[in-house]
Amino acid sequence: MALKIEKKIILASQSPSRKMLLEQAGADIEVVVSGVDEDVPESFTPAQTVETLAQRKAQAIAALRPDSPIIAADSVVSIDGMIIGKPADDQAARATLGRLSGRTHQLFTGVCLIANKQERVFHRTTAVTFYALTKEEIAEYVAMGESTGRAGGYGIEGIGVMLVKEIAGDYPNIVGLPVAETLRQLREML
Repeated sequence: MALKIEKKIILASQSPSRKMLLEQAGADIEVVVSGVDEDVPESFTPAQTVETLAQRKAQAIAALRPDSPIIAADSVVSIDGMIIGKPADDQAARATLGRLSGRTHQLFTGVCLIANKQERVFHRTTAVTFYALTKEEIAEYVAMGESTGRAGGYGIEGIGVMLVKEIAGDYPNIVGLPVAETLRQLREML
């Protein structure tokens, strides 16, 4: 079985990190953003949330491009069983990072794959432990701009790596996609 998928894959996500991961793995990617509604019931668990949103994105693109293999994903950070979204502004980012400081949180990524009239939905969870951060470290990090548009207010593939003491699980999942598992499952569907 070949490692590389030779077909062009639609990535139903505007995340540059997901695109980068897939391209690093040798995938030929075309980004098509779904623009779907991302509201889910507040009662949803983090796993339900990411799976539902990934599936919604993939199905929206499949309606437009039914013959193309599609990967859609969504990620959230969770601590104390609650979802921490993308901070609205720098103040929210500082508060979020303060909450994560010195603690372990979970990064959930939901994935939906559609190919050959088949659909698979799954999620993966990676535990991330932060160092205890000072207010100055948090302020400096937020001022660098990496918190913008990031679940949990940080990006591990950039300077945010300096916040992380340890991880348990799949590193690419933290970046935005459990890329090896995603491509292996998609290859089975083609």
